[in-house]
Formats: sequence, structure tokens, C-alpha cells
Amino acid sequence: MADLNKITCFEDFHRLARRRMPRMFYDYAASGSWTESTLRANEQDLQEWLFRQRVAVDIEHRSIRTRMLGEDVAMPVAIAPTGLTGMMHANGEMHGAMAAKKFGIPFTLSTMSICSIEDVAQHTQAPFWFQLYVMRDKTFMENLIRRAQQANCSALVVTLDLQVMGQRHRDIKNGLSAPPKPTLGNLLNLATKPYWCWQMAQTQKRTFRNIVGHAQGVTDVSSLAAWTAEQFDPRLNWDDVKRIKELWGGKLVLKGVMEPEDARMAAESGADALVVSNHGGRQLDGAPSSIKVLPDIVSAVGKDIEVWMDGGIRSGQDVLRAVALGAKGTLIGRSFLYSLGAAGEAGVTKCLQMLAKELDLTMAFCGHNDINKVDASILRRA
Repeated sequence: MADLNKITCFEDFHRLARRRMPRMFYDYAASGSWTESTLRANEQDLQEWLFRQRVAVDIEHRSIRTRMLGEDVAMPVAIAPTGLTGMMHANGEMHGAMAAKKFGIPFTLSTMSICSIEDVAQHTQAPFWFQLYVMRDKTFMENLIRRAQQANCSALVVTLDLQVMGQRHRDIKNGLSAPPKPTLGNLLNLATKPYWCWQMAQTQKRTFRNIVGHAQGVTDVSSLAAWTAEQFDPRLNWDDVKRIKELWGGKLVLKGVMEPEDARMAAESGADALVVSNHGGRQLDGAPSSIKVLPDIVSAVGKDIEVWMDGGIRSGQDVLRAVALGAKGTLIGRSFLYSLGAAGEAGVTKCLQMLAKELDLTMAFCGHNDINKVDASILRRA
């Protein structure tokens, strides 16, 4: 196991995860679509915002606690829904949920998770959120919503920006699948990942357990591939969102909003929060970064709906930048996946501790002691 005391930043986890995870799953976590320009912009554009250091301010008693969807959270961070998490580390979704529960932040389970809703529900409690992709098979989708209700999920996160799949070159070249197909290339690569292989040998959770055995006609990996290829619904519209809200009956979050006009539609739909997100640069390449559009969306709807942001967040400083520009919360994806792939639950816990410490110290340097009172006055443009 890695000495977590020597890990001090996101890049440490990144390097360790790259060594430990099979190539196809590392590439799945790391890649964006097409040229990956939006993936890069998400990180780079956050660095355009510099902090204003203040001095001689009483910062002895500080708090980064806040609320998301009316629920108390240890900091304005939630774990984003990420597909194939259980392939980054055996039982990965369960490890992530346990770390989030102990730390006091929300965990969001993806429709395309390896561990099922029921698997994860045994290891967490509210805030436990479920992310829904809108599928052509409405019976299956409605059943997913019921399963999330039975698992006591306190919010439903509907992803709006995956009606069609962005082309991710690395996934195509790797022949991405869960579990990996036993090709010569895959077997040779797996032979270099003994820790991952040993962990995966201890679990039966190696495919999409929210789907296999639940969707009609999907009984194994081969039938799953054919089903998934045709299921994302390109007909998704705002009427569908309202119908999902009625079926769910609880807190609703809409993820994938990048334009003020769509943000206004999200607010009018009855949703409780929206996530400014370009899917981590994995869908429309050439789109702006999340932080670029965040201020315009906050200006358009910030009084009518909670506005959150994901994309490019690699440190507590990035969380503070988003909060200063109006986000009431943030979601982390790659930061979570790399820390999980590097060291399982202990890695995720360490990641959250680092984020919290960086957020707290940077807020202090900026002369604030309450995250809920931070605003854009702490920033200047580079």
C-alpha cells in the first residue's frame, strides 16, 4: 500500500493511480472527447482567477461547513456520479460512499455504476444521491427511480448532456468493456497490475449491476453492450424533466447546464439545483470551461435555484474559486477516481481531507472565516 502521508496533492494520486489501474480504465477516467481541448480548459481556466491576500484580519475561528439541497455538509463538495467506478478499484462505489459518509459530504451513484443502488445503500446514508440517464426504455427508467426511492436516496440527479455519446478516442482504441475482454493486449496489461487483479478477484461485482438482470433482455455482458448502445434517448426534452420530477417526488438536480437560457428552463422545470457542467470535457469538445460560464448562469438564475459546478476541480483552492463566483456547491469526479484507484477508501478519505485543508487555509489567507460569506471580492483576474 502507498504511504498516504507522502501524498500531498492531486498529482500524487494521479501518478499512483496511473501505475495501479489497468490502462483502459485509467484512460476512461483521464480522457475527454476528440481533441480534449475542453478537458484541458476546465483546469486551465480556473487558474486565471487569482486570490487577493488580506492581512490583519481575525481568522482564528473558521468554518467551511455549508448546506446543499438543505442538507448539512462538511464542505461545499459532493462526489460526482462517475461510470465504471467499480473498475477503478474493486467495489469502488461502495468505498467512495463509505468515505463520503464518514467525512460528511454527499455521494452520487451513477446509473452506469458497477455496484448497484442496493449494494451502495448498505454502506451509506443521506446525503446519498442517485444519477439518472434518460433511457428509451421507460419501464426500466421508472424502475430505477423506484429503486432509488427504496434505497432512501435523498436526491435524484438527471444528466441532460448525454443524449448522444461524445467520441472518446482512447476508449475506442482500448475496446473499453467491463469486465475487460480477455485479449492478448489486455491480459499483458493486467499482468502488470497485480494489486488491482487481486482486489477484483475478491468480488463478484464486475459488471453494470444497476442494469444486468433489471433491464429486459439484458442477462450478461454481451446483451448489455447491445442494449446500452441504443438506450440513451436523443428525444429528451423539458417535458420529460417535469415528468421525472413528478415520478421522483423529491429533490431534483439537473446536470449538464452550460447556457443561461437552459439554466432558466431548469429553474422553471421545478428542479432544486443545477450543475454547470460540460461532462468533464467528455461530450462536446470545443465548448467553454465550466468556470467560464458559471458567473453568467449565477447571474441569470442564482436567486431561483441552487447553482453548483463541476469540471477541473483538483484542489480546495479550485473549490473556493467556484464558490467565490457564485456556486453553492461543487462536484468532484477525476479527483475522486484517481484517489480511489490509488488507495481505495483510504485514498478517497485522504483526498477529501486535502481538499478541506486547502479550502480552509486559502479562505483564511483571503481574510474570511465563513465559507458562506465568501464572494467574488476575494478574486482578481490574471
